[in-house]
Amino acid sequence: MTIDDDNRPARQRVTLTDISSRAWEHPADRGALTALRELRGFDDVVKAFFGMWNERGFRLSYLAGSIRVDHRQYPRVYQRYAEAATTLDVAELPELFVTQSPMIHGQAIGMDKPFIVITTGAVEKLDDDELRALLGHEIGHVRSGHAVYKTIMMILTKWATSVSWLPIGAIALRAIIAAMYEWWRKAELSADRAGLLAGQDPSASIRLLMKLAGGGDLSQIDTAAFLEQAAEYQGGGDLRDSIHKISMTAWSSHPVPVARAAELRRWIDSGDYARIVGGDYPRRDSDGNASVTGDVKAAASHYRESFQNSQDPLVTLARRVTGGAADLGDWAGTQAGKARAWASTAADAAGRAARRESRPADNPGDTPQA
Repeated sequence: MTIDDDNRPARQRVTLTDISSRAWEHPADRGALTALRELRGFDDVVKAFFGMWNERGFRLSYLAGSIRVDHRQYPRVYQRYAEAATTLDVAELPELFVTQSPMIHGQAIGMDKPFIVITTGAVEKLDDDELRALLGHEIGHVRSGHAVYKTIMMILTKWATSVSWLPIGAIALRAIIAAMYEWWRKAELSADRAGLLAGQDPSASIRLLMKLAGGGDLSQIDTAAFLEQAAEYQGGGDLRDSIHKISMTAWSSHPVPVARAAELRRWIDSGDYARIVGGDYPRRDSDGNASVTGDVKAAASHYRESFQNSQDPLVTLARRVTGGAADLGDWAGTQAGKARAWASTAADAAGRAARRESRPADNPGDTPQA
């Protein structure tokens, strides 16, 4: 039996050999990713035009002002990192840096050769199991290619500003930005699942989210009470609370911690987590066979079920007005056939914008940052 640094017996984790990122991707995240991945070559264009300067500049800034993790520097962090990567069957570890900040935070940066940054707050406040979950979360972002596609969305958003002078331009721009944030919030839920699969300790993943919410001392907080907060947040109050929640989240890249905890708990309770750990998951060699239409329909199904089961007062009112969840679900399902065409058109526009901004006269500092 092996022992972790905190003197507790180490958990036996199952190595998820050849696991595809599709195994942990949230349906709404996967639908968007599959459509974008179908645009073969476009992500290479984005990497070539925007990755060269931004990625090198970001890496140099962390190389100059942070600690690069290896077996000599932050060996505890390096060991947890290697364990998370091994469980997710990631052979080549991205570079990992620790930067000075009291907040618990992590991020994956870059497109051509992504790297990961976590804070000293995370190192100091997380135990080994929680730290492994955080590092698995960031590895999940890297494996899903979120940085690349987030940059694509930023290009589309920047391109949209060129039509903002039109009467409907400003509205269209805000709609694109809102859609981008909605996708990124789902990408965060995907990464939470990757973190759980990396650590294979559900309680540690929930504790990580509790600490993100403000619980540094676990002796002072309670998991059941935290999940009760999540239930109250998602279903309590009246229409005024619903409107406040929309204003809180519409322009945020991350779901609130209680919502993330509740969503992860639902995923565990659905049986999907146990199924994957048991060996039933998509392999990387099947990624090329992923169906755009199937994944977009799965995303539509997710929104339909969420609409049907939500206890939020505003959603409850909407169900009464529309006569039930089926109306919204049927509408969402009809979008599956349109999604690929929209993505192709949008990507073509972004590609033109990328080529314009890659001209020598451009200032690299003005390019989008992932």
